[in-house]
Amino acid sequence: MEDKSVRELVATQDEKEVLVMKEEIGTTKYLIHARIEANGVVERPDVVGAIFGQTEGLLGDDLDLRELQRTSRIGRIKVDVSSSHGKSVGTIVIPSSLDRVETSIIAAALETIDRIGPCEATIKVERIEDVRESKRKFIIERAKGLLEKMEETAPEAQEISELVRESVRLEEISEYHGLPAGPSVKDSDAILVVEGRADVLNLLRAGIKNAIAIEGTSVPQAVIDLSKNKTVTVFLDGDRGGDLILKELLQVAEVDFVARAPHGKGVEELTKKEIYKALRNKVPVDQVLAELKIKPQETPEERPMEGAPDLSKLAGIANRLRGSLKAALLDKKFDPLVETPVRELKEKLPQIEGVNAVVFDGVITQELVDVASEKGVEYLVGMRARVERPPSNVKILTVEDLYRIPRRNQRS
Repeated sequence: MEDKSVRELVATQDEKEVLVMKEEIGTTKYLIHARIEANGVVERPDVVGAIFGQTEGLLGDDLDLRELQRTSRIGRIKVDVSSSHGKSVGTIVIPSSLDRVETSIIAAALETIDRIGPCEATIKVERIEDVRESKRKFIIERAKGLLEKMEETAPEAQEISELVRESVRLEEISEYHGLPAGPSVKDSDAILVVEGRADVLNLLRAGIKNAIAIEGTSVPQAVIDLSKNKTVTVFLDGDRGGDLILKELLQVAEVDFVARAPHGKGVEELTKKEIYKALRNKVPVDQVLAELKIKPQETPEERPMEGAPDLSKLAGIANRLRGSLKAALLDKKFDPLVETPVRELKEKLPQIEGVNAVVFDGVITQELVDVASEKGVEYLVGMRARVERPPSNVKILTVEDLYRIPRRNQRS
């Protein structure tokens, strides 16, 4: 039996469709919807053959479509195609029980297909539908209808009513700067940062209302800004995608704690008990940095600088340069030797003699640290630092370090 759109199930309430709904609840997570155009007459077998043939070996054995379909992680491919005036157009629907990252990869692979049979063709993915969200809406509406037919005094009615009320909590989902979020994100002192909308919904179902989703691998500016003023717990899936998102968050946002779903599970799949267990087992970000072998930058308190010149002079220079995209090269007394645009700093630094300190409006990178170390620079001051291997002969400082106010000490 071909997979049905859940939207059709909600629209029609006959017994046959309800039976199909029950059969699909535990299998399909997402539906890939794509549109096909071909310069010639093609039929369904041609399209299906092109999908399997032109993606074979493209994504490796783990994501081979034939193997995925054999193990029922990809369902039957539905193709509707029609021809007119020597051209063919149609739609493709592919059911997937993979996680959302793997499903997105399969969807992207479809767009690499450029021929169907002897004809030139294009395939464009229009959307990836989260089947489970539509199923939940169906379940809520169906449960309401069943409850209306039950006697209010029945012992089971109270239990079912509580389950329906719990599902209705999903309606509390809101938006924060265009991102899916719980209603308490704006006012709460602490927030949970999760991967997607489905994660926020699952946390709402568990009674947690201060979660916000980043909706992708690129961290939105709204989340970065929130992290500066709130205690942030990152709560991610227990898979490779979660690992990549965590590394991105650690680079651009101010994270306090990290919680992970069990290995191989997504936050959206967890039960209420599993959610609270994962949050109880959250670990401080410093422990995560140690496990990932990322060394946090030492502050001046951690690295004494006996006999060093007055660092307030460096702080004043840093404040003057803020927003200018310029760099100042200084001598041992922190007097300026030359100023240069930040984009030319790596080229200019090796050419100037007597440089003891560099202050610039930008991010201290590992490449710049290596150049400064070779040049014999003692102080390297930037607005932020992303350095994994700080050398022993260079003191790497941010403006925050110069004023002796590490962020985490401020919060405590």
